Amino acid sequence: MSPMRSFTLHQIRGSFGIVQLSADSSVPHWALDPCPFSAVVRTEHELTIVFPLDRLPADLRGGRSWACLRVEGPFDFSEIGVLASLAAPLAEASVSIFAVSTYDTDYLLVQGSQLTAARSALEATGHRVELL
Repeated sequence: MSPMRSFTLHQIRGSFGIVQLSADSSVPHWALDPCPFSAVVRTEHELTIVFPLDRLPADLRGGRSWACLRVEGPFDFSEIGVLASLAAPLAEASVSIFAVSTYDTDYLLVQGSQLTAARSALEATGHRVELL
């Protein structure tokens, strides 16, 4: 599968955890500390936090050891297919993702154990992955 457009992704150093708290939980103070990447997402069903693994309380429920890839942006909101052109080759390679979008760009988190397969799948379809 050939992507609509090639993208450069930058791997953010370190491992990340994705944890889930109850919907009525307050955002913990540590989740607001500055770091290379974090995300706090609240819905009526849950509070999800992505944070550097070495600074995440160990007693929280969630996934551990995720690698984070930042898509070089920014992108206009009208641009179509950015995430799809990255997610499709990863799905074909059986690499699961956790995607987070910001105003300027997208972030893809992949299990650390699948990082090599993710890089290979992305590079095989014309994307470039670099370490920050």
